[in-house]
Amino acid sequence: MRHVWVLTVCIAMTLGFVASAAEVGGKVDGLSFKDIRYVEHTLDTFKDKQVFVLYFTSSKSKQFEHDLPALNELNNANAQLGVQVLVVNVGGDSILDMAYDALSHNVSFPMVKDIGGKSAKSLGVTMLGEVAIVGKGLDLRYRGGLLGVKGAIAAALQGKDTPNGAPIADGQAIEKDAPPSQAKVTFAEHVAPIVYSKCAGCHHPGTAAPFSLLDYDQVSAKAKTIARVVGEGQMPPWYAHPAHGQFANNALLTAAEKEVIVTWASNGREAGDLAKAPKAPSYPDTKWAIGEPDLFTQAVTPKKIPATGYIDYTYVTLPYIFPHDTWVQGIEIMPGNPSVMHHANLIFMLPGEKYNQATNFLTGKVPGGAPADLKDGTALRIPKGAQLTLQVHYVTTGKEEEDRIGVGLRFAKEPIQKRVRYKIIGNTKFEIAPNDMAYPVRSEKTLECDATILAMYSHMHLRGKDMTFTAFYPDGKDETLLAIPNYDFNWQITYYYPHDTKKLPKDTKVEVVAHYDNSAFNTYNPDPGKVVKDGPQTFEEMMYGFFFYTDDAEKLNVIVDPKTGKEIEQVAEATK
Repeated sequence: MRHVWVLTVCIAMTLGFVASAAEVGGKVDGLSFKDIRYVEHTLDTFKDKQVFVLYFTSSKSKQFEHDLPALNELNNANAQLGVQVLVVNVGGDSILDMAYDALSHNVSFPMVKDIGGKSAKSLGVTMLGEVAIVGKGLDLRYRGGLLGVKGAIAAALQGKDTPNGAPIADGQAIEKDAPPSQAKVTFAEHVAPIVYSKCAGCHHPGTAAPFSLLDYDQVSAKAKTIARVVGEGQMPPWYAHPAHGQFANNALLTAAEKEVIVTWASNGREAGDLAKAPKAPSYPDTKWAIGEPDLFTQAVTPKKIPATGYIDYTYVTLPYIFPHDTWVQGIEIMPGNPSVMHHANLIFMLPGEKYNQATNFLTGKVPGGAPADLKDGTALRIPKGAQLTLQVHYVTTGKEEEDRIGVGLRFAKEPIQKRVRYKIIGNTKFEIAPNDMAYPVRSEKTLECDATILAMYSHMHLRGKDMTFTAFYPDGKDETLLAIPNYDFNWQITYYYPHDTKKLPKDTKVEVVAHYDNSAFNTYNPDPGKVVKDGPQTFEEMMYGFFFYTDDAEKLNVIVDPKTGKEIEQVAEATK
């Protein structure tokens, strides 16, 4: 199998486009790009701009870092004159790679992906670091090096061309399209092992996925769509950049796996000998991701949902009172009517207490998220006398609805050594300026013990762009633990470390930095002209980084009754 950049031509052929290069002074044969959220744009996205400066680069280019200060200067000096600067990633990088480049270089204007190099071909761009200047009417005004761009912008604003572009100093050639692979790829031998191991876990009956991928016919019917979303990296959904952290639930496909799927989809979708295909995975016939719960408790009465309007957070206390301290390893929130519940958070509350997520959080249910499902001797403890309380964000559907929400719990089935601890590293004191494409918000907390990280999780709303977790160690060193460069509100994934692998010493400061895109370029932005503050509704914003860990000094040695979750024995020499 060839390098991942072969994918670009395979995808291009799948989508069926051929571009011819424009000359300076001529019309460009269409330009389109995808943003960090996989949304397609044309230059029409920028309705108030008259001139577009397109700088082409890739993650392999060292020139970009050198040129970025000049690009920033051009953007700042010309934005009010109707000029839009865009950095265009071209070549074999994924959109995740592109988004990480934007984050790591603090790019404050749009960075977009030229899928298959279509736009570069249309513009006649052949080198990384090359610039094309295009007018509102898709007329090519300039093509050449960055050195000549200032004068070319001034000319373009007057409707003039600059045909003799400045030379590219030390640019690299854009990777040329390779011929499509002619390798013999069959479903049975090559595709099925990938799909069954990386896709079927979500794409099977009883899940939220729109279709199943458990046999040749199902996969073949969706081959074109699968090739596109796999080739672009949109599926399987994964937003942590691989430069930081090794996560147990990493869903990224390798370059070779992507190429297998794209090649198969574009070369006839051959079945092969299906008798030799691996057996399709089977899944329990249950709606519960944690398995059938040992205890299910449900709201006493249904919640009435109006047909329209915004609904304040609803607080639901479930009727079950825990008769003893209870150790649980699985907790899943189960709405009766999923269509009206956007998300929910679950805590325990003792008599007389108020809702306090900072101290009593158990789990949540968010778009694309997973329930608490613990193992390896870790568990959550719910104290005697507590009840479960849900904070629920309901949404309207255009008709009157109702929901009776419940919670399922799976008791611990093994000796418990560690209680799960967490920190919510959040900030509520921010005001995101209108039209700001990369507004930063920070927060930090310090560990009170030697700790082992279990997982990290990011929560923002529709303007959320990226979030980074960084450890600042007592010895002065620092380390990026998790970088999510293209946060997706619809896929709020929890990133789990392999068991007992990542240690942090006491007094480590964990900092979380998030950026927000409050511009019109963000397709999901409810109102780019509005100052945005913290608030519960999706048209407002939130900044929360959840950090889950265990105390290295803790050795509980708790034996639990698997039928009730009750602690029945604590072995001697337990600590803390």
